[in-house]
Amino acid sequence: MLKLTLLVIALLVGGVLILAATRPDTFRVQRTAIVQAPADKIYPLISDLRQFNTWNPYEKKDPNIVGAYSGPATGPGAAYAFKGNKDVGKGAIRITSATPEVVRMDLVMLEPFEADNRVEFRIEPAGSATKVTWALEGKAPFVAKVIHLFLDMDSMVGKDFESGLAGLKKLAEASA
Repeated sequence: MLKLTLLVIALLVGGVLILAATRPDTFRVQRTAIVQAPADKIYPLISDLRQFNTWNPYEKKDPNIVGAYSGPATGPGAAYAFKGNKDVGKGAIRITSATPEVVRMDLVMLEPFEADNRVEFRIEPAGSATKVTWALEGKAPFVAKVIHLFLDMDSMVGKDFESGLAGLKKLAEASA
């Protein structure tokens, strides 16, 4: 009976590992919102990390988060290092390029897992409104592939992006 149990466990573990090996080497999470405000009202709320953090859902997850800004106030080189609770983790975000149409950032996480990801905000006119797309992408090493079999990253991070975009929408529309 013990041998059969061990064989079943080995087959299950092997199946999980084989399934994980078939998963993509990268991931992408993306959400979009339509904001009833012009792009020139939205762009500063993203390209200035101090403004970004007024609606950033991860700042709201930990009221005791410790953060430090560095570099220029806005645009490329602007950076923010943070350390928060388990929902936020420890890491840094830095703007790598910023135009009124696209803001790109590097997000380096140290805790709870090490990760080096890219963040992109697309700001596109949509009639009298503006379409804002928030995306996160990065590499999925083998351990992440196994974890992603049990935890749906798109669903988890996507909810945070939806919350953040709702905060951006509220802030931008109030000032429009």
